Amino acid sequence: MRLLVVEDEARLAAALQRGLQAEGFAVDVAATGPAGLDAARHGGYDAMILDVMLPGLSGYELVRRLRAEQHWLPVLMLSAKDGEYDQADGLDCGADDYLTKPFSYVVLLARLRALLRRGAPERPAVLTVGDLRLDPARRRVTRADAEVTLTAREYALLDYLMRRPGQVVSKTELLDHVWDASVETAPNAVEVYVGYLRRKLGRDRLETVRGAGYRLAT
Repeated sequence: MRLLVVEDEARLAAALQRGLQAEGFAVDVAATGPAGLDAARHGGYDAMILDVMLPGLSGYELVRRLRAEQHWLPVLMLSAKDGEYDQADGLDCGADDYLTKPFSYVVLLARLRALLRRGAPERPAVLTVGDLRLDPARRRVTRADAEVTLTAREYALLDYLMRRPGQVVSKTELLDHVWDASVETAPNAVEVYVGYLRRKLGRDRLETVRGAGYRLAT
């Protein structure tokens, strides 16, 4: 297994390289964001351990660019930024896991092994269906590069449908996953919000499948 460690703290990078090599991995190290991005693109690695605060290019932007290029190298983000929003940002940008410094080396190895078991399936940070794009990290929706303003409920409904493009999704499923189960919701709520989305996205984008539900056209 070939690993890429992108870390600008030289002592930590060297320690990680020695420890991972002792576990049988082949390990390369990059000390800047641009060098890490270039290596990740062309090195044929099985996984990457990525710092957040890097010279030249942050770890957030590095992984965001990889995912935008449809590059699904598994990424374990390693950072001293331990706030919950920092971790959420890393995962929303496209990282597969996030571990804060200081960290347990035993836990790092276990999480790395879990990443390698999962491999590199597609997991885009930005959802794309035709000319529709939905960026969960920025909560931004565009159609043909024009921004579309949605309410929180409209956004949640579109997010759910964009994760199932071309599939028929029933009203019951939408009510279960998009609306709060603890609050009584009118049966026609789905129809109402589908209507709102059609007005903003175009009637052709959301198809009604009679007796079954709705489908986002691809």
